[in-house]
Amino acid sequence: MRRADRLFQIIQILRRSTHPITASRIAEELETSRRSVYRDIADLIGQRVPIRGEAGLGYVLDGDYDMPPLMLTPDELEAAVLGAQWVADKGDAVLAGAARDLIAKIATAVPERLRPFVSNPTVGAPLSRASLPDGLDIARARGAIGNGHKIRIHYRNERDEESERVIWPTMIGYAETVRLLAAWCELRQDFRHFRTDRVSAATFLDERIGCRPAELRSRWKRHMEAQGLRLP
Repeated sequence: MRRADRLFQIIQILRRSTHPITASRIAEELETSRRSVYRDIADLIGQRVPIRGEAGLGYVLDGDYDMPPLMLTPDELEAAVLGAQWVADKGDAVLAGAARDLIAKIATAVPERLRPFVSNPTVGAPLSRASLPDGLDIARARGAIGNGHKIRIHYRNERDEESERVIWPTMIGYAETVRLLAAWCELRQDFRHFRTDRVSAATFLDERIGCRPAELRSRWKRHMEAQGLRLP
């Protein structure tokens, strides 16, 4: 590992911890010596990185410290590009456009030596079949989730029976060929997952849901965990 990358990784290790981290733990993660860690931390402090602590007790990074944007490692770059590729293929039109713009911005912002990891990544999102068309505006549905507003939908089940429901949307899931809208259903008084291609009509209401969006999401997570289902 280049020394510049090691300095960056030390900052990352300190950033993700709320407790002091010893030089031994840092050295173990970076597969280097404690002596090198002591020297690197001294250099970072000399560069005015706000690290507090001392040898033997552990180090912490000041919570107000922020690094310049897009100081990414090659692995982090490829992870970001892979995720953006998937969203560009599977997301709704607004998210897909945003994902393509994100890749272009990253390619422009990163140093020249890192641009090949964006333009010619070693990983790629898998090829897939086209998604079935949505019966509601997914971008507006995401807005309703964030703002805590209800949606009235007309929904066809697997037997092609249609019902009208008022739902409290909480999350949109992206599957291989369909999208799922997780929501509290006022009709069933329970959480349901609606395939967006089976929504025949949708009205976005000004009426707010009966709790904060974060609380609704927590309730949905508990519901999923109670059923032994894997959460995203």
